[in-house]
Amino acid sequence: MLPALVTPFHDPAGSMLGIFDEVLPDLKQHFTRMFLGVPAADWQTETVQYLQADDFFTLLHLEHGLPLGDRFASIYRYASSAADPQQVLHLCCLDRLAFVMCTQHREAFLTDVDALRVEDTPLLYHRSKTAWDTHPQNYFTLEGFITSVGETLFGKSLDYAWCHFAVRAGQLREVMALVRNHDLSVLAEILLALHDQVKVKNVDWLAWEDPFIFSRDAAELKYERENSLEEVQKRLAYVLPMVETLVKFAKSDANQPIFGNDR
Repeated sequence: MLPALVTPFHDPAGSMLGIFDEVLPDLKQHFTRMFLGVPAADWQTETVQYLQADDFFTLLHLEHGLPLGDRFASIYRYASSAADPQQVLHLCCLDRLAFVMCTQHREAFLTDVDALRVEDTPLLYHRSKTAWDTHPQNYFTLEGFITSVGETLFGKSLDYAWCHFAVRAGQLREVMALVRNHDLSVLAEILLALHDQVKVKNVDWLAWEDPFIFSRDAAELKYERENSLEEVQKRLAYVLPMVETLVKFAKSDANQPIFGNDR
């Protein structure tokens, strides 16, 4: 059984339309379908109309104003319930998928997808040193702090602010019943629930996608981001809740994992 892709969707400018045209034939050779969580603001766009016309795509209509973490959680819950329990789901981000499929990383990515066996899951794809070197230093420092805290608490080095995670639908369905947070710390919650089972693979194809997405010179954009207080604040907005989630999990009873409270 081929795997499926699962990702939130947000493309108000319609920039993904041409990219889908370019990469769709390859995606259909390596995946059975693609689950997309579409916010209400995007539902009438030309890109969504394009997606609706192709049964490779399964769209979940998200309500207006849903917090970012709930957008992720909603499509993960939907896909894990709709897919066969043994099907491998690749949880990813649309911009990174577009980047990897349209650049020199395409072959390595698809090779890794094809090589993955059900028994290898859950598998967390880590950014390799080569991939991290393409990112702004403040990204690495702040997200690396979460990893360091997790390693201190649990003795295992994991990227809790992960970009690509492969998991069986049945595994994910059980995990999503435990997820309570509404921000991006849902990513850490998912990983914590599978903490003892998670395997790791370092990959170069998780290089920084923004220069491609925004058609910018990589060195120039990297310099801007590394010297932006706003960018640091943006990262801290999910780094701090993730660290809080890790600490709370470490303090909870190992047989009764407790994540964030409903709020």
